[in-house]
Amino acid sequence: MIKWTLFVLLCLTWGSSFILMKAGLTALNAYQVASLRILSAGLVMLPLLSKALRETPKKLIWPIVLSGFVGTFFPAYLFCLAETVIASSLAGILNSTTPLFTIIIGAIFFKQKNEWGKWIGVIIGFIGMVLPMITQMGSVEIGFYTYYLMVLIATILYGLNANVVHQYLKEATATNVATIAFSSLIIPTIFILLGTGFFSQIDLSNTVWVKATGASMLLGIAGTCIASVMFYMLMKKAGPVFASMVTYGIPFVAILWGLQAGETVSLFQVIGLLIILIGVRLANK
Repeated sequence: MIKWTLFVLLCLTWGSSFILMKAGLTALNAYQVASLRILSAGLVMLPLLSKALRETPKKLIWPIVLSGFVGTFFPAYLFCLAETVIASSLAGILNSTTPLFTIIIGAIFFKQKNEWGKWIGVIIGFIGMVLPMITQMGSVEIGFYTYYLMVLIATILYGLNANVVHQYLKEATATNVATIAFSSLIIPTIFILLGTGFFSQIDLSNTVWVKATGASMLLGIAGTCIASVMFYMLMKKAGPVFASMVTYGIPFVAILWGLQAGETVSLFQVIGLLIILIGVRLANK
């Protein structure tokens, strides 16, 4: 019962991240939404930093900081920039390609050997990813695909980070990795908020601004910190295979939120998602 509760909560939390980005973009720019997300996560984890630094081997500190930039910092900005143009539901669908990129990067850069069945899954997954893009050709401007590509680059970075953590950071606990990684991003995000004039825009009497800021902070606290803790709990209670199954629930939650917000979800997008998930299932079998 506990593991299924965690599973459902994770799907709802991570699946809601994409619509929260859209909510943040109603009054803030993409750089401000992403910065508030990361800053909120870092501030929540900050009280644990001293303990994490004591327990983590010194040789791993800088690799963990690098992991924070690759797996959190850059993807957060890429997703927010992408969602200034594409629908949150489409971002959620494309995010489900992360396991496929994890396998590809592991094979190319980390010499991981995969059976032929995994590669069939990867190929099927990419067919599902390309399908919505092909069906939109002619109906959208060519610049649209730049934002499509931003999401894919973010998922590639997720895949790279997953391999780096698995390969080089086994000596550190997951909680300590998250604490050091998120805390290290506090200063860069404060500078970006200063540079974008966020602090001079503070207007608590503006309901739209308050809701957008709250959505961005909730994105960091719930979608990054709390979700990470739940994911680690789920891995310990049910194992990595069961925990990885959240990949299948996240995009459906994103689609439901998108529909509720009035976004258009095409039949080809849904078919593309199902094909991606079939590919992910085969690749992770």
